[in-house]
Amino acid sequence: MSRKKRTVENSTENLPNVFGALDALGDLPTGPEGSLPVSPAKTSKRDQKNTNRGRVDIVRQTAHRGGKAVTVVKNFTGIGLSEKKELAKVIQKSCGVGGGVKNGCIEIQGDKREEVKRILTEAGFKPVFAGG
Repeated sequence: MSRKKRTVENSTENLPNVFGALDALGDLPTGPEGSLPVSPAKTSKRDQKNTNRGRVDIVRQTAHRGGKAVTVVKNFTGIGLSEKKELAKVIQKSCGVGGGVKNGCIEIQGDKREEVKRILTEAGFKPVFAGG
């Protein structure tokens, strides 16, 4: 069985003008003195960089890599895999080396701890050299 659909007609011709009485009052005052302006100037947090994204550890590892050094950035909090990949691309490009994201950690080829620290600081993280 099918139901019949009701059609609703939206007509504004029969509705009274609710603000019509205000037109007869003439010039109304803007409001009490010291009141807020109609459009206050707000600063949006979306345009500002997040300067407190948490602590990350920078470690230089050589184990299981044939004696080659690798810079590992770990302990990210509140950051997704896609953002880690984008951050890894930025680090690779600025350092001129290869790398990637493995097991939630960013691995950069070579001992590039100082460069990585500078980039992470610009991104709003608090990098800390960990390990020996």
